[in-house]
Amino acid sequence: MTGILRFSSRTILLHTVAIIIIGLMASYLYLSISAPHSPKFQSEEGILDLTQAHISENPLKLKGEWAFYWQELLSPEDIQNRLARDGNDERWISIPSSWLGYRLDDQQLNGTGFATFRVVIQLSEQDRNERLALRLPTIFHAYKLWVNGELLAEVGVVGQDKSSVTPHLATKLVFFQPENDTVELVMQVANFQHKRGGITKYIELGGSDVITVRTHLKIAAEMFITASLLVIGVYHLLLFALRRKDRAPLYFGLFTLLFGIRSLLVGELLITQLWPAIPWGLQFKIEYLILCSGTYIITMYSECIFPNYVSRWFHFGTRIVTGAFCIIIVVTPAIIYTKLLPMIGVMVVFHMIYLMVGLAKAAVRRMEGALVFLLVSIVALVTVINDFLYYNEWSLIGNTSSLGLLVFTMAQMILLSSRFTRAASNEERIARELQDANNKLTEMNMNLERTVQERTQALSAAHADLRISYDRLLHSEQGRKKLLAYITHDLRMPLSSMLGYVEAVQDRVKPERNEQYLKYIRDNTIRINRMIEELSFLSHLETGQVTYHMESIDVAHFLHRFYEQYELVVRDAGLDFVLDIGDAEDQRPTLSVVKMDTQRLEQALFNLVSNAMKFTPRDGMVRIALAVDEVNHTRYAIISVQDSGTGIPPEQLEQIFDRNYRYDQPGVEKGLEGSGLGLAICREIVQAHGGTIRAESDGKTGAIFYVSLPCTVEEGR
Repeated sequence: MTGILRFSSRTILLHTVAIIIIGLMASYLYLSISAPHSPKFQSEEGILDLTQAHISENPLKLKGEWAFYWQELLSPEDIQNRLARDGNDERWISIPSSWLGYRLDDQQLNGTGFATFRVVIQLSEQDRNERLALRLPTIFHAYKLWVNGELLAEVGVVGQDKSSVTPHLATKLVFFQPENDTVELVMQVANFQHKRGGITKYIELGGSDVITVRTHLKIAAEMFITASLLVIGVYHLLLFALRRKDRAPLYFGLFTLLFGIRSLLVGELLITQLWPAIPWGLQFKIEYLILCSGTYIITMYSECIFPNYVSRWFHFGTRIVTGAFCIIIVVTPAIIYTKLLPMIGVMVVFHMIYLMVGLAKAAVRRMEGALVFLLVSIVALVTVINDFLYYNEWSLIGNTSSLGLLVFTMAQMILLSSRFTRAASNEERIARELQDANNKLTEMNMNLERTVQERTQALSAAHADLRISYDRLLHSEQGRKKLLAYITHDLRMPLSSMLGYVEAVQDRVKPERNEQYLKYIRDNTIRINRMIEELSFLSHLETGQVTYHMESIDVAHFLHRFYEQYELVVRDAGLDFVLDIGDAEDQRPTLSVVKMDTQRLEQALFNLVSNAMKFTPRDGMVRIALAVDEVNHTRYAIISVQDSGTGIPPEQLEQIFDRNYRYDQPGVEKGLEGSGLGLAICREIVQAHGGTIRAESDGKTGAIFYVSLPCTVEEGR
């Protein structure tokens, strides 16, 4: 039933996202097709004939030719005087567009400067008595607007040089009552801070009621999107603050919060309504910085959701490119960094395409959430590309990235919620399993408590007998004393455990678990037998009873034979076995010759390799390397055994060579538990060869054991 519900939920989500994508694409195509025809009426040579239109009910976006007075700031009276004096010798410029690139006297204008624009609108009979309104977009970077000779709007301060201009960005809604069937619009525009100057966006003309409603609806829609993004961002940042192990909510919260702030800076410029005096330079820098840094943040978020599918070079390149753009934006004025907008757009689109290619691969591999992530990324990509086209005057559709980001964040919120839900469900399941196990152990303890109490006296007597035997053995030779001391120390617990299991079988405490008890007895018997052999051998080593047959051996050849002998053993355990002789094999053979007992040294080396195999998970690596070093005029052959296991805590590195010391690493099965004598035996064998052994580990990424053996001194060195 759970699988069916999960499948149904995923199917519903996919259908929902697909509908959203199809709807957005259809809307985009519809607007792209219909937008060029929406301004059916276009001004020609500064005159817009609307006598056949009814703009009070159907507002119109002004488009066409306006009179253009370059490097002149003219009032309506100045224009009328010039027309009366010189006649109609005006130049024309298409609106909306920037004067950047406009050809004037065989020269192309740059983006900075000042100019006056004029258009005359002829109204129909039904509109000349209506109250009309103009919706003014952001115009770079300061302007004045006269309607029929009356100054109705002024944003910033218009001037003839950079020092006299005060730039400002804001959208405006102005109302007026036509006095007759003609409306004259005169606008002074000055720009010295942005790469594009002029009227670059549509001015909308229509009835005051209709324009007001449309404007309020746009503001309400943007406020909804902005509030949603900000709330989602703050929520996920708080989620990360409460659970710092998972960084996905951190990057997703930062991304959503930053683009929620950016939505205040575009479109209807809600920030100017909350903070009318906001410096335009700060507003622009924040918008561009968010746009650049968002690519890096979304890359890190994608890596958290689908680890290891973003390459290392892409991570590095993202940091370099994003950092470079951010530095340029911070240290340069807007006139410089606004010219980088096409390059920033290419960077953003390239990032999104790269991530979507990785998402497509993840979706093919049926990774959970990859398909949904890919679909909503397509929505975001379409809206972002449209915004870049719109801000470069190549698209007729307005700002759509906020809507695309809202769809994207909603889908990501669902994905993150499913991850948290799944994690919570797993925790509840584990808690139930632990509770059941605890109940079973409690029940077993209650059943065995009486038996344990009855056998305590017998176990105490047996312990006393062992203690007496131990005291007597203290008076024997040194080797036997150590051997029996080790046996007493290490065999007490397994013997007691075996005795308890035997008595549990005899007393039929839990007949259904007799086979399990017998298995425990057999495993402990094998372990005790192995432990006795190791204890005996270690005792002989410490008392000097082991004979070494020393001969001069090339360590490189010795390691080759060892590698060939145990390669299949290590690889059958699912590990990669690597032999790295390095430059030692290329040097003169006499440089790595050591007097050794090959059988004993092979035993010590195999103990190290066995430990590496024991604490390294499958698909890990065990590496044997050889190096030659010289210390205080003495040459040493250094054999290292490295693994990619869980490592050893640094504070325990000095204790691991002590007899009977065992480190139970997390995640290592009990069946792999050793006697704690292997490393002590290794140390005794290495010291008998005049060498040293040590270990290095950071406790996280495996361990390295170094065996240093003195090389023989040959003539002609």
